[in-house]
Amino acid sequence: MPALWIKICGLRTLEAIDAAAGAGANAVGFVFHDASPRNVALDDARALQRGVPTGIERVAVFLHPSQALLDAVLAAIEPDWVQTDASDLAGLRLPAGQRVLPVLRSGAAHAGPLPPRCLFESVSSGSGERADWTAAARLARASQLVLAGGLEPSNVGEAVRAVRPFGVDVSSGVESSRGIKDAARIREFIRSARAAEQALVAEENR
Repeated sequence: MPALWIKICGLRTLEAIDAAAGAGANAVGFVFHDASPRNVALDDARALQRGVPTGIERVAVFLHPSQALLDAVLAAIEPDWVQTDASDLAGLRLPAGQRVLPVLRSGAAHAGPLPPRCLFESVSSGSGERADWTAAARLARASQLVLAGGLEPSNVGEAVRAVRPFGVDVSSGVESSRGIKDAARIREFIRSARAAEQALVAEENR
């Protein structure tokens, strides 16, 4: 099985970025959505993305963005990935070669072939609501699925074993209060996810 891709989302401080990078995250997410407690202003995002170590991917996270907001974020931070609902993408113009992480949601029908990589989420982003793991496991057999929604240090190992996703994504599950990341919980989440990954590899190699 390929190495588990781990994204820590909704980062708003250099300390949280350092915690994620130091613990072995593969990607960090910056949220651009005014209604979210994890929303970052463009000027702050410029400063934050400069603190992301080389080798860690930067994901710009949206929810039904305008073209103007998308363009401004792309110009400001040049993210490695753009993440937004799959239904948003048809109405947006993206630069050639821009990698996208379409969001699919529990209980919503998806028309057409699955994207090569997608994020599977609960109905409401950032709420701590758990996604449908049974549906996620089916999709994970056909796409590089990143599982999100309701994950936290205490259940991410179970999620990795049940779904066998390409990756996992967490935001509220590593916070001490709404919108405030907790470095210890970030480290614990990544440690638990990696332990489950190693157990699966050992099982496959028996």
